[in-house]
Amino acid sequence: MIEDLFSLKGKVALVTGGAKGIGAMITRGLVESGVKVYISSRSAEACSDFATEMSEFGTCIALPANLLAVENIEALATAIGERESKIDILINNSGATWGAPIDSFPEKGWDKVMDLNVKSVFFLTKSLLPLLKAGATKADPSRVITITSIAGITHGGLSAVSYNASKAAANHMTKVLAHELAKEKILVNAIAPGFFPSNMTKHFDAEALGKANPVGRIGQPSDIAGLVIYLCSKAGSFMTGNVIPLDGGLLVS
Repeated sequence: MIEDLFSLKGKVALVTGGAKGIGAMITRGLVESGVKVYISSRSAEACSDFATEMSEFGTCIALPANLLAVENIEALATAIGERESKIDILINNSGATWGAPIDSFPEKGWDKVMDLNVKSVFFLTKSLLPLLKAGATKADPSRVITITSIAGITHGGLSAVSYNASKAAANHMTKVLAHELAKEKILVNAIAPGFFPSNMTKHFDAEALGKANPVGRIGQPSDIAGLVIYLCSKAGSFMTGNVIPLDGGLLVS
């Protein structure tokens, strides 16, 4: 029935970087949709505080983790496995950027961004495969969604070489994982946002960016939450291997 098309009630999800920015927008959308949401964040305080705030709307549980280290990724997967017999939704949202001119770009600015934006996405997805497989069916596959960026599709004029390269890598990895995991009844997609309010974009002029966008504004929480809900619901069960720009038309302007 049509009222069940976008229903997510009873699902279990993990949202990395789920306490701030786009991650927080996704967390709230899922919690309000009846999903039991685990959130991770490098900041234990931010993670705990936001989980408490979201508990007003449903179930949200903080599991702080710094995903730059593979051992922390494995520990996070183990912690969820101790609490759940399956996981239906994985949102790979944790990310970092580093801006610097090419002639002075530091190695640490390359390694940190690549490790968090690409390596951690792969190893967390890998570590959670047993839980993702456990609840997946042909009629209702598990979902993996990676939040990338339109910076992985176009250069955008930013001096953030490692960020742009990492997001392009994550976009392509989405297609590879979608092919590999389809047989396991796991759907893998990426959302490539344009400008949304977050710590990563706080130094930009949001009003000017909105005026420059074809739709006349930057992204809002309902934009990203709505697309995630669609992809994770029955309505999105025929979608895999896609990189979906969510940018208000910026790429075609």
